[in-house]
Amino acid sequence: MNGAHSFRYDSETMAGDNPTGSRGFIKHRSMDNCFPSIPSPLSRSASRRRTTVSKRGCSFFRSSSSRKGTDAAMPSPSSKGSWQSQDSKSSSSASFISKSMSGRSSAPIMFSNSSGMLKPPPVEWKLECTLEELCFGCRKKVKITRDVVTKTGQIILEEELLNIKVKPGWKQGTKITFEGMGNERPGAHPADLIFVIAEKRHPLFRRAGDDLEFAVEIPLVKALTGCKLSIPLLGGENMSLTIEDIIHPGYEKIIADLGMPRSKEQGNRGNLKITFLVDFPTQLTDEQRSDILSILQDTC
Repeated sequence: MNGAHSFRYDSETMAGDNPTGSRGFIKHRSMDNCFPSIPSPLSRSASRRRTTVSKRGCSFFRSSSSRKGTDAAMPSPSSKGSWQSQDSKSSSSASFISKSMSGRSSAPIMFSNSSGMLKPPPVEWKLECTLEELCFGCRKKVKITRDVVTKTGQIILEEELLNIKVKPGWKQGTKITFEGMGNERPGAHPADLIFVIAEKRHPLFRRAGDDLEFAVEIPLVKALTGCKLSIPLLGGENMSLTIEDIIHPGYEKIIADLGMPRSKEQGNRGNLKITFLVDFPTQLTDEQRSDILSILQDTC
């Protein structure tokens, strides 16, 4: 599968060293169960139950809008945002996600599940990663603030620190789901929180699937006579490359196993594709033109 991958984590379970929240380690689960079952519109009891709880949800949003303006909370399920996270190796500070609920004009669309309780749609946030982080893996710490319903029915703000392990080979659009880490509401399940990988633009390399592409500029004389080049690699090293071929339009050099890791093939990597931009001279003297003509006229 060449598309983006999805990973689902249950915030109440523990397993291994996968992305975690402040409550403990979080376990991978399949996305097959992430879509709730919706009662048939032919069922009268299901229709009445959905209508009743929706009214409570609307009432909750009106009351939550009157809270102190300084309180921060997770954005509504329909909203999206981007933020800058911190690698745990480079900084101990964590990213912070918050947004005031007072600006909401209406309650989000709610849907019911098999238990009869309503659940709002998931909230998505971008998780920006560099090409190096997606190649070698890293950990991202993200701090969120969300509404939590206490045993007495009060709504309080609670901070959660999520620890996301970015694995080598992840790509743009990969989704990481934290179950039930959205805002809590009376009479409803909390929304899921989804982080979507957003790949930052790299100054030297461009990613194409599992391959990396790199363009190098050379003068015309080297394109015709051969050259020796120093090619940078994603990890910071340099590779010596000798070109003996004549570099013509469309010519490219492919170096195996120097691309991105293949997430589903442990130990395997894509290729590094090197393309060449030939720098032609802008001016030639009459003597130079004559020499070039005498040399090249019999080669075409």
